[in-house]
Amino acid sequence: MAKKDYYEVLGVPRTASQEEIKKAFRDAAMKWHPHKNPGNKEAEEKYKDAAEAYSVLSDEAKRKKYDQFGHAGLGDNPGPDFSGGFGDLNDILNNLFGGGGFGGFNFGGGQGGFGGFDFGGFGGGASAGPRVQRGRDIRTKVRMTLEEIAAGAERQISIERNRPCPDCDGVGTKDPKDVKTCPACNGTGQIRRQVQSLFGIGYQTSTCQQCGGTGKVVNNPCRKCSGTGLVRQKETLTVRIPAGVEDGMQITVRGEGHAAKKGGVNGDLLLLIQEEPHKVFQRDGMNLLTTKKISVATAIKGGDIDIMTLGGMDKLRVEPGTQSGTVVKMRGKGLPAVSGYGVGKGDLYVKLEVYIPKKIHRADKELVDMIEKAESFKVE
Repeated sequence: MAKKDYYEVLGVPRTASQEEIKKAFRDAAMKWHPHKNPGNKEAEEKYKDAAEAYSVLSDEAKRKKYDQFGHAGLGDNPGPDFSGGFGDLNDILNNLFGGGGFGGFNFGGGQGGFGGFDFGGFGGGASAGPRVQRGRDIRTKVRMTLEEIAAGAERQISIERNRPCPDCDGVGTKDPKDVKTCPACNGTGQIRRQVQSLFGIGYQTSTCQQCGGTGKVVNNPCRKCSGTGLVRQKETLTVRIPAGVEDGMQITVRGEGHAAKKGGVNGDLLLLIQEEPHKVFQRDGMNLLTTKKISVATAIKGGDIDIMTLGGMDKLRVEPGTQSGTVVKMRGKGLPAVSGYGVGKGDLYVKLEVYIPKKIHRADKELVDMIEKAESFKVE
């Protein structure tokens, strides 16, 4: 069965911004999640479709490939499956959008990071517990030539990033006994309070400000890191950029961003590709375009000419009687597909322009006059 269009699944136009896509998926998740529709197979399928659509459209690189090639450009694995196991709705939305970013309802009856009101009855009431912190991502630009893009390249990337403090091993204090349970939230990482709303009395949860959601506080903080467990370091990484990348594409290097506090999950290093203009070639996806001037004699008689390709000089056969503006394809002389998107290589398209001199010598003019009178050169 053919896959549904991801934009239609989320009900957004192809020009939708990331915020519009985010909101559309949030609305779909709130409406179709199986915890809200127990036993409803149709709702379950709609939730799965929405989760798959969001996993692609929320990733700029995947979205670009999907816009260009459709489902075929994504291979067999379009992206992470947010629907697997139908976990607690609050946890899913919290992981996707960040704690408290949209407000809304806590249908799980527990202290999940999605915030909002808890009326119970859907999720079983289990507490989400202390929040696992995640380090911030680092974004940097990488300039690449077409030659580097064709072959792939290694880059030395110098960045400043937070790393675990060497004096306290990232704990925030030299004595582990000085790490205590947060008194404000009793180690849950969440503050829950009763509120009055239009729907009656409910409970609103929010991240504990005293411990930042970790459930722990530090007494006698480390002097080097002031109790944060993190210090700033300048480091150089060697990263491999795959062949076939495009201008504006983002490459994610997992876990190479800022370290998180209290032993959390590292952020990612995001490399934004900037393609440098080329003197000879123009790019159209995997294909390359170039222009080559040929002599009148070559256009008339035909013959082999030298053509520059990204792999070096190559021969191109010009057929007799070639007209100026003719485009000839050199198969496989373009760019490779990015890993996981498509197969093979693109082509090089050569536009042949017949060179006509603006000025000629007297002897050459006499020759042109002779040619003009020849039977083969009469304009039909």
